[in-house]
Amino acid sequence: MNTYQTYEPSQMRELIREKKITGPTAGFAEGFAQANLMIVKKELAFDFLLFCQRNPAACPLLDVLDPGDPVPRRSAPQADIRTDFPKYRIYRKGILEEEVTDITAYWEDDMVAFLIGCSFTFEHALMLNDIPVRHIEDGHNVPMYQTNIACEKAGVFHGPMVVSMRPIPAHQVTRSVQVTSRFPSVHGGPIHIGDPAVIGISDIGQPDFGEPSVLKEGEVPVFWACGVTPQAIVMHTKPDIAITHAPGHMFITDRRDQKLGVL
Repeated sequence: MNTYQTYEPSQMRELIREKKITGPTAGFAEGFAQANLMIVKKELAFDFLLFCQRNPAACPLLDVLDPGDPVPRRSAPQADIRTDFPKYRIYRKGILEEEVTDITAYWEDDMVAFLIGCSFTFEHALMLNDIPVRHIEDGHNVPMYQTNIACEKAGVFHGPMVVSMRPIPAHQVTRSVQVTSRFPSVHGGPIHIGDPAVIGISDIGQPDFGEPSVLKEGEVPVFWACGVTPQAIVMHTKPDIAITHAPGHMFITDRRDQKLGVL
């Protein structure tokens, strides 16, 4: 059990804002939804909104903020997306320029922020069903991979889907599908089970983002669509500027994960 498992979202955001937490957030504030981030200029906001609508597995929208407004009024009205992620990435022309812990200095009045569902949200449900979550057990970031699965193009945005991977004991794979499929707002059920080469992953031990998880005997790699997909899209589309979260470093919302599930 990690130290912050039972904390309230507001407590977690305060610690993050004070830079007391700057690492991955898996397992924090259990029972509350976590979110990925994509910020673009207003001129590209409709294209990205359309991209999310066309690619709901990879980019399930939890909230879209008004232009120039950094407060996620529908998902955490006391928060500020400029300070309440542990770590951000600044991309210019598709190139990762730097990682920072505060984007106040980069924020502009014509920026639009999108909060995208995160699979960390359904991990609590997996564990309640006695399904192990390796990266939480081992205390590292979830492994994420670019695939050969092309997202559906929308406006200027195009590129490959990114997936996250969790090793699941073979006898629990069916249950993991059932559990996660209840949460379409945070990626839902897996998009691939088994051989990673089928989706273009040549070495499961070398993730493109995050850190590798050990695959033990009797376990099957299970892959879910991932909210890091927009970062792969940014690398292909090359907008003048885009701001995202650092992979695995999420925003903790006030929304209960069970309210995002389908009964």
